[in-house]
Amino acid sequence: MKIISYNVNGIRAAIRKGFLEWLQQANPDVLCIQETKAQKEQLDLEAFEQAGYKYNYWYSAQKKGYSGVAILCKEEPNNVVYGTGIETMDFEGRNLRVDYDNISIMSMYLPSGTNDARLNFKFQYMDEIKEYLANLRKEIPNLVVCGDYNICHEEIDIHNPKMKGVSGFLPEERAWIGSFIDSGFIDSFRHLNKEPHHYSWWSYRANARANNKGWRIDYNMVGKALKDNITRATILPEAKHSDHCPILVEIDI
Repeated sequence: MKIISYNVNGIRAAIRKGFLEWLQQANPDVLCIQETKAQKEQLDLEAFEQAGYKYNYWYSAQKKGYSGVAILCKEEPNNVVYGTGIETMDFEGRNLRVDYDNISIMSMYLPSGTNDARLNFKFQYMDEIKEYLANLRKEIPNLVVCGDYNICHEEIDIHNPKMKGVSGFLPEERAWIGSFIDSGFIDSFRHLNKEPHHYSWWSYRANARANNKGWRIDYNMVGKALKDNITRATILPEAKHSDHCPILVEIDI
C-alpha cells in the first residue's frame, strides 16, 4: 500500500497549482491531506473521483477557511472515523481515520504554536492525542498516523539547529516527539533514511526552498507492529503546490 501525506496549505489553491494532475501521477492508494482550509460543499468532489479517488472524506474546522483534514482512497475503507470524540481537538478538524482489514490510517494536523495562546493549545493537544492514540493502538496495532506534526525531532531535521525559543523546535516539543515514538511508533522516513538535508516545509521568505533551508515537520508514523512491513519511505520535494511537500511510505500488507 502506497500512502502519501501532504499539507496542501489550502486545497483550492493547490488545485489551481496543478495538484490534481500531480495526484494522478503520484497515484497513492491513500492520500492524507492536512490544512484543507475548505468545507466539503466548497469543493468539486467529482474532480477527485475523476482523478481515481471515488472515496474521499473531509473533516473541516468549524471556522471557515481554517485547518481541516481529508483522506482520499482508491478502495472503500471498512470504516471512517471523524475526529477523536475529544471536543477540544475536534472543533478545529484535525483528525480523520480510515480502517481497512489489515491497516488503519489517520490524517492528523497538529497545531502550530504561533503565539502563547496557540502554544498552550498545542501542548494540550499533544497530551490529549498521545493518550488517545495509546489507547487506540491497543485496539488497532496496525495504525499509521500521517500528517503535519509541526515539530522537528532532531537537529538533523532542521537547517539551523542553533535556532532556539521557536515553536516547532522547542526542547519540550522535541521531547514529546521522542516520547511519541517510544510509545510504539516508528518514524518511517528516519527508519530507512539517515542522511541530513531532507525537509518537508520551507518558509516563503528569503528564498528558503530554493536554498533548501527547511524543516522536517511532516511524518508518516507507523505502529511498531508494522515495522517489518515498511518497504519504502521518502520525501517528494519536487511537488510544489504548498509551502510543504508530500511524504510517502509504502507498507506491505
